[in-house]
Amino acid sequence: MSNTRTDTRCLTAYTIWMKFVHQTEPFRVPTDDGKTIDEHFGLASAGGADISVARMVAPGGWSEPAQTPEFDEYTLMVSGKKRVIVDGVTVVLSAGESLLVHSGSTVQYANPYTEDAVYWSVCSPAFSPERVHREGS
Repeated sequence: MSNTRTDTRCLTAYTIWMKFVHQTEPFRVPTDDGKTIDEHFGLASAGGADISVARMVAPGGWSEPAQTPEFDEYTLMVSGKKRVIVDGVTVVLSAGESLLVHSGSTVQYANPYTEDAVYWSVCSPAFSPERVHREGS
């Protein structure tokens, strides 16, 4: 059996048979705030509802409204810094650090710094617009 498949029907069957998924083309989530979101696994990319895994780049000056999500969110910083306010407590994450924000917490993410913040976000269950509950939405 060849290791190269281009037909998605064959890829799905082959992936199940192999018991792993090799993601080479993450889904670029459309945004209007300058943030780059490349989802490797989750509802938008692979249809999985249990977990989402995405590489993010938040440009300097970026922020988003506070939210009270129905999922746990793990953030693993690669480079730069990111400010996170969780239930009124401010945490500044730097490269090599991580943070877990539990479901039901009110959280606001921002990069008020000049350097891009590059990080990975893991949500369980998977991120969805219906579960995030952003203020003003």
